[in-house]
Amino acid sequence: MSEKISPVFQRLRKSLSEVIVGQEIVIDQLLIALLAEGHVLLEGVPGTAKTLLVKTLASLVGTEFGRVQLTPDMLPSDILGTSIYDLTTKTFTMKRGPIFTSLLLADEINRTPPKTQSALLEAMEERQVTLDGRTEKLPDLFMVVATQNPVEFEGTYPLPEAQLDRFMLKILIGYPGAEAERLMLTKWQGGAYKKNAISLDPVTTAEEILECRAQLESIKVDHTILGYLVDLVQKSRSLSDLQLGASPRSALSWLAAAKSHAAIEGKDFVTPDNIKFVAEPVLRHRLILTAESELDGVTLSQVISNLLKQIPVPR
Repeated sequence: MSEKISPVFQRLRKSLSEVIVGQEIVIDQLLIALLAEGHVLLEGVPGTAKTLLVKTLASLVGTEFGRVQLTPDMLPSDILGTSIYDLTTKTFTMKRGPIFTSLLLADEINRTPPKTQSALLEAMEERQVTLDGRTEKLPDLFMVVATQNPVEFEGTYPLPEAQLDRFMLKILIGYPGAEAERLMLTKWQGGAYKKNAISLDPVTTAEEILECRAQLESIKVDHTILGYLVDLVQKSRSLSDLQLGASPRSALSWLAAAKSHAAIEGKDFVTPDNIKFVAEPVLRHRLILTAESELDGVTLSQVISNLLKQIPVPR
C-alpha cells in the first residue's frame, strides 16, 4: 500500500520545499504527523516561517484553513464559538468558532493562558467540540498545528503536561543554512514572498489524504520492532536523568509516526531507522528532566540519544 501513499506525500514535500527552503527535516516531520492523524507543536524563534509553512500546507492540500492568533486576553469561546440569543426568534443559535475547520493554525499558543489553551483538549483528542451540552463533530481531516516561541521569551505561558501530551510531535524549526537563506533572499527579491504573491495550486486533496491514512493500517510491524519500541519506552521510565518518562500515549504516537515515515519512504514495513527518525519529535515534549540533571546542563536531546544507544537494535 505504501506505493500509493508515497507519491502523494512526495508531491507535497517537493511543493513545500519550493516555498520553505532549508527546512527539509521540519517538512518531513510535519508530513509524518499529517499522515498519522497527529497534531503538531511547532517551536521556533520569530521569523522562521512557522505560519507560512502551515498556510502553504493547507493550500497544497486544498482544504479548509483556520487561524487563531492567540493573545493573553483570549477566552475559550473565541476558539470554540458560543451561543447567541436571537431576539427575533427568541432562540439561541450557535456561532461556530475558528476551530471548525480541517487545518487549524493556533499561532503563538504559549501567549495565551492555560484556561484558553485547554479549549483545544477535547477537539485534539476526540475530534469533537461540546458547547452548551451539544456535541459537534469536527472534519475528518482535522489537525491542529500550534506554533510557539521558546518559553524563555517574555510574556509566555508554558503549556501544561496534559496539553503537551496531545501533540504527536514537537517540531523545532531553526535558522536556515547560508545557502538556503541566500535562496530565500533571491526568491523574495523576485517577489515570491510578498503578500498575495504566491498562488499555489493544490497537489492533492483532503479525500486523498484520508485514503492514505486508511492505507497506513496495512504497514507491517514485526514483533521484533514492537519489542524494540516497548524496550525503549520502558527504559525511558527508569533513566536517572528523568523524573517523567514516556507515557503509553507516547508509545502509540511513536508507533504511528514510525509507520507514517516508512510509508512516505515507500516501504510497507517499519524498520528500526523509522523508530529512530521520529524519536526526538515524539519524546522531546513528553520527557521531564530531574532538577539535578537540569543543573548539570543535561539536555533532552542528549537523553534521547543516550536512550537509543542503550537498547540493542533488532536484527
